[in-house]
Amino acid sequence: MHMYQVDAFTDRLFAGNPAAVLVLDDWLPDELMLAITRENNLAETAFVKARPDGAWDLRWFAPAHEVDFCGHATLATAHVLFSKAKADASLVFHTRVGELRVSSEPGGYKLDIPRLAPEVIDTLPQEIAGIFAEPPVRIFRNFENIFADLGSADAVRSFVPDLAAIARLGPVGVVVTGQEAEGAKAHFVSRYFAPGAGIPEDPVTGSIHATLVPYWAARLGRVKLMAYQASARGGWLDCKLTGDRVILGGNAVTFMEATIYLPDAA
Repeated sequence: MHMYQVDAFTDRLFAGNPAAVLVLDDWLPDELMLAITRENNLAETAFVKARPDGAWDLRWFAPAHEVDFCGHATLATAHVLFSKAKADASLVFHTRVGELRVSSEPGGYKLDIPRLAPEVIDTLPQEIAGIFAEPPVRIFRNFENIFADLGSADAVRSFVPDLAAIARLGPVGVVVTGQEAEGAKAHFVSRYFAPGAGIPEDPVTGSIHATLVPYWAARLGRVKLMAYQASARGGWLDCKLTGDRVILGGNAVTFMEATIYLPDAA
């Protein structure tokens, strides 16, 4: 079986966020897809298959379980389909969070994802109440993550996560974010930790920007934003808020094409 590994949200190798992609004729058993993901030891492995209507069904697995929403692996999947001449200029993916769309345009790809409005919360969950040296400026959440605005990009970059505490949230991740200094290329930065899903720190996470973009659009009074995820690998996301959707611009680069060997029973 053929498999690809793609660095997403970057225009150069060894940056952005790597994802594995398998284009299937039909779904493999869930246990096998999870086993492949664990063998890859990447944040996500994407499994995609064609639909009769010309669209695609797309599923994502993290090392611990199937996930509900993954942006960078969607971008990686689109890159594979575009690169292998299996697609027109735009793609529609059917996923657990509804339709996601990716278009190939001069200068890169546009990933169209749902807007997930930030839900303000008064207190942090008990499991992570003590992980911040200074109280966050604001805290909010969506259906899968807790977000903490630390007040500045410098505070985000210097944050030292208590991964054992965050892991006690189970599949729920923690996002830290902060406004970048005036005149910087980015308007805001972020980092993302989901050790309970087998992802200590994710290099670049498209899905969290479904909530970060509307949050920072309201804070900064603008619908076009440049975001930077300040992980060791790092990644840039050109963001736009449009009604009930968020558009993320980015590139992707193929690192590897491989043949994988499955158990005979598969």
